[in-house]
Amino acid sequence: MTTAPTGIRIPRRLRSREPGWTTTADVIVVGSGIAGLTTALRLRRRVDRVLLVTKTVLDEGSTAWAQGGIAAVMSPEDSAAEHVHDTLVAGVGLCDVEAVETLVREGTDAVWDLIALGAEFDRGDTGQISLTREGGHHRDRILHAGGDATGREISRALIAALRRVNDDPGIEVIEHALVVDLLTDARSRVCGVTLHVIGEGQNDGVGAAHARAVVLATGGLGQIYASTTNPPVATGDGMAAALRAGAVLGDLEFVQFHPTVLWLGEGSRGQQPLISEAVRGEGAFLVDGAGERFMQGQHPLADLAPRDVVARAIIRRMRETGTDHVYLDCRHLGAAFLEQRFPSIVERCRGLGFDPATDLLPVAPAQHYASGGVRTDLRGRTSLEGLYACGETSCTGVHGANRLASNSLLEGLVFARRIADDLTARLAAGELPPSSPVDVVDDADRALVRGRRRLEVQRAMTAGAGTVRSAASLDRTETALAALARTGADEDAAKKGGPKSWETTNLLHLGRALTHVARLREETRGGHVREDFPDRDDARYLHHTWLRRSGDGELVTETVPVPQENLDGLDLDAVGDRR
Repeated sequence: MTTAPTGIRIPRRLRSREPGWTTTADVIVVGSGIAGLTTALRLRRRVDRVLLVTKTVLDEGSTAWAQGGIAAVMSPEDSAAEHVHDTLVAGVGLCDVEAVETLVREGTDAVWDLIALGAEFDRGDTGQISLTREGGHHRDRILHAGGDATGREISRALIAALRRVNDDPGIEVIEHALVVDLLTDARSRVCGVTLHVIGEGQNDGVGAAHARAVVLATGGLGQIYASTTNPPVATGDGMAAALRAGAVLGDLEFVQFHPTVLWLGEGSRGQQPLISEAVRGEGAFLVDGAGERFMQGQHPLADLAPRDVVARAIIRRMRETGTDHVYLDCRHLGAAFLEQRFPSIVERCRGLGFDPATDLLPVAPAQHYASGGVRTDLRGRTSLEGLYACGETSCTGVHGANRLASNSLLEGLVFARRIADDLTARLAAGELPPSSPVDVVDDADRALVRGRRRLEVQRAMTAGAGTVRSAASLDRTETALAALARTGADEDAAKKGGPKSWETTNLLHLGRALTHVARLREETRGGHVREDFPDRDDARYLHHTWLRRSGDGELVTETVPVPQENLDGLDLDAVGDRR
């Protein structure tokens, strides 16, 4: 392991008012997607008091937007070994094998428990759960609900279970609450959060929630880019707060760009309509403007290759043809099938003027998923005592350099259960006793960036650290973000704080970290594409890059080699980023 300074300094906390109120719980769970809801529900009967905090309302997290489904071994024709293999192949040598085996081994039971809780997945005429296939999978193992509304159904079932215990004094839900920072005690153990309840009190006012442990399940950082499939709330708040508190983040450079996002024209910004990979799983295929199928020969799975392979192939074809999109052809599937299998996608496309049954759908890659995040072990513990992370906020080692389709919901489900079980045992044993937060003296500048500068962050990240990167483009992004960081100190309006400036500053901190580690990896692997280093370099880059804030406020990186046993039996010449 080697450590190196980055020259980037960030504060320990964001600028905000002193907390004007306090509350207390045993465990604070931040986020209401599959990870947060599962953790809170599993803890509810085991600890005295759980506080669930969510940034908007319960059903507006990223889980509800998941179209394709959840992957699990549910068929006798499938096997755990095959699911593990497909995940490792997609991860291009950087997966933690033990984490992947845990995911798959416990995933099937976790899905059955979700069904017992009330989640209703689509079934065939005989009552069997319907399974489909997505990119990178060699078996039909994707469960789906409402055709293409799997996340919405899972979210519905979990929220319904939560509302059944609304009157339980052991659990409290606070909606419209943005977590600003993590609180730590004299031993640097996480013992709570500061949070702003939007619409309550002053715009820059905060409170403090104290707890014996905090679970971050705040989703991804999609809004760091100009175009993303993520909802507006995905501003990386949990990752950024953990980074400022000193937690280790890992694999930030590996950002997955979904290959088939509906292209709405130049200048379209914000959350973009996703065309699920499951559409290709049912037989749709990609063509260029001349109608030529260009995935043939690119990969043995052609249009169902892992997402990084398909996204890079689309980018190459767009460059070759001088266009900014290609097309998805699903006309041959017919209106009846499309309306039955993908009702939400069809409705959304038609509302935007495209009919999948009769039109070629213009598509282009857009940011979709962060494979990296707050580094955890198999129990969800981070490098900071008292802090756990789950779901897209975390980096469990499951995804490596590129997430296998539909493993994200499964990861949130499996590791939420493990976190709840670990916390139950530790709290019962008297570990993580209550403690008081200490004041923090910052050496780094705590200036905020005004909310209106978010588009500048997004433009810089998209242009230089987006789908295709280079040393020159990353240098330009680093320069632009550093300049934005300096502007905060000169803008009086940004000094008080508030939701928009806190979110934008979170994106800035993460953008600087991501850009730096992407600059260090001079190869192309998984979701990280370097046009100046177009090949995978196993001799130099079979390692993880971990990042943390040191005591003086400077970010430092650690290079952590992949254990040889993680590579045994894996043919890297046949993995997902085969060119």
